[in-house]
Amino acid sequence: MFTRTRGIFRSLLLYHCRPATQRRAARLYGQFLHPGDIGFDIGAHVGGRVRIWRRLGARVVAVEPQPDCLRVLRWAFRRDRNVTVVPAALGARAGRATMALSTATPTVSSMSAEWIRSVAQDRSFAQVRWDRAVEVEVATLNDLIALHGTPAFCKIDVEGFEVDVLAGLSQPVAALSFEYLPSAHDAALTALDIVDRLGTTAGGYRYNYSPIETMRFASPRWLDAPDLVRLLERFRPLGRSGDVYARLPRTPVQLARVDRDRRPPH
Repeated sequence: MFTRTRGIFRSLLLYHCRPATQRRAARLYGQFLHPGDIGFDIGAHVGGRVRIWRRLGARVVAVEPQPDCLRVLRWAFRRDRNVTVVPAALGARAGRATMALSTATPTVSSMSAEWIRSVAQDRSFAQVRWDRAVEVEVATLNDLIALHGTPAFCKIDVEGFEVDVLAGLSQPVAALSFEYLPSAHDAALTALDIVDRLGTTAGGYRYNYSPIETMRFASPRWLDAPDLVRLLERFRPLGRSGDVYARLPRTPVQLARVDRDRRPPH
């Protein structure tokens, strides 16, 4: 119990007690989420992103299968009717599955045995142990959209299960992000291929990359998929993880709304 409590406490410090990072995150996510929009936080953990998105005025669907993290989310947002906590994982199809939990470092609990084998070779994971397992409910992104509507932004941070989550999506969304880990480079390329194919019917996605928790884009311009891969290849030898961001071309209605939101109040 002490190890579990310490692991959650570390996560709370990391995601809720860094004001400068939270301010940068608000600026970054403010490009995608506006008042009244829906945001999907897939792998919500202890709700760091949820809190920031609520400050932006978005309605949030927070998806999290870890029991300890669920307790934190339910308590933290118990009075907020604009936050829906979903006690499940997402995958390629609905059902049940086993999740490997890391008691001391719950941020790296995962449903992907292949991902665990891959990152276990990384020196930065040398002290990580996946010491428990739990059976969880699994839904799909399509299920989530059918229940809650289409999100303006979808964050996918599920420790190596990103490809499975994306496999449960059959339509493009306006913007999304998924985690990139150098030691799981090939899996990230597979996720990128899925996203790129989804975007072909809606004008095509453009991409950027934000190194871990910097909340800043690595490229001054948005890139096509081949350019993004070249950018990731530059970061890969550094061993720095981060998040790939994808966005569709903005419609005239979206551009008008962004212009309206940026106007100073009268």
